Amino acid sequence: MMISVAVIIAVGLLFGFFASRVKMPPLVGMLIGGILVGPSALNWLDDSMLAISTDIRRITLIIVLLRAGLGLNRKTLQKIGKPAAFMSTVPVVFEGLFVALMVIILFDFSFVQGGMTGFMIAAVSPAVIVPSMLALMKKGVGKKNHAPSVILASASVDDVIAITVFSMFVGISTATSINVALQIFSIPLSILLGVVLGLMVGFAMLFLFNRFKIRDSKKVIMLLSASIFMVALADWLEGTLAIAALLGVMVLGIVMIEKKPPLGERLSRKFDKVWVIAEVFLFVLVGAAVDPMVALEVGLIGIVIVLSGLIVRSLAVLLVTQRSMFSLRERTFFVMAFLPKATVQASIGGLPLTLGIAGGEKMLALAVISILLSAPLGAILIDVFSEKLLKEDGVSS
Repeated sequence: MMISVAVIIAVGLLFGFFASRVKMPPLVGMLIGGILVGPSALNWLDDSMLAISTDIRRITLIIVLLRAGLGLNRKTLQKIGKPAAFMSTVPVVFEGLFVALMVIILFDFSFVQGGMTGFMIAAVSPAVIVPSMLALMKKGVGKKNHAPSVILASASVDDVIAITVFSMFVGISTATSINVALQIFSIPLSILLGVVLGLMVGFAMLFLFNRFKIRDSKKVIMLLSASIFMVALADWLEGTLAIAALLGVMVLGIVMIEKKPPLGERLSRKFDKVWVIAEVFLFVLVGAAVDPMVALEVGLIGIVIVLSGLIVRSLAVLLVTQRSMFSLRERTFFVMAFLPKATVQASIGGLPLTLGIAGGEKMLALAVISILLSAPLGAILIDVFSEKLLKEDGVSS
């Protein structure tokens, strides 16, 4: 496993550097490097590393969400509340339902298979979106209307909805009987539980920080440890709480920056340093989890389905922001920012196949295509056009 760790770091840094040299986001190079050294190509990673890669990706995603929370505060959330609510709900539902309809027609899937596929594909990638938005916020880009903050706040709720609906359809497919109404009700319940869980842990951590003299570096470790325990406990309890926990991690970060702004800013800078290595592991391992050959299972039809879903999502984003305070340039940037798919699809894309659900091979193939198409495309568009589209509201660097 030690060699695998060295390979991941070396390949991630090297391919990230090459990507930046050709004016592409480093994460694109890391994804490509991960595919290259993964089981589908050179197979340089030890089986023991691949066995724990899911846990490593989840830990790095926790770091992403903590950084997201530390980048927001109550005043900003109050200003962006309504736009963020619409952005986090309508596009994911539109895309999920449209992709579901497409696979029902083209693959002869049942309603349940279609719903499972649609909302698996519809989830956006916080791992791609959050670091990009935090970088823009630090530069002051889009500051006037808080465009990056809207995207930051929307991405996690988008995922909660997509994963909850996906889990509902998985439950329907694998259970002899299920209360669909209760499952639908679990969506707002997931969001509420995530907020409450994050608040409880956040105030508990603040109590410890106020009660004892602790170095900021140790506070970072404590926050990360508490977040991992929170997610692990939720997984053990299963159900709605398991999905809510990741949203709770982001709320934990918000509590820190809201109640102790100087501390929150210091912790944010510490987590920026942690992200340097976490980013490498996250995207190389996501790449390693992707088998491009699987995409051949659905071929051109799969590409059409994924691209059509992205177009529908983009139209939904433009629709919900039509009468908002945002300019056409900002709305265009929203479209680009909500394109990337990666972490969720890499995590749950193979679940239907593992559970023996009919059509699981095609679902996995669509998940792979969505990552290969949307993650590089979205990351590149955000990197190239962010300051051009938001420069009227911020400072271009």
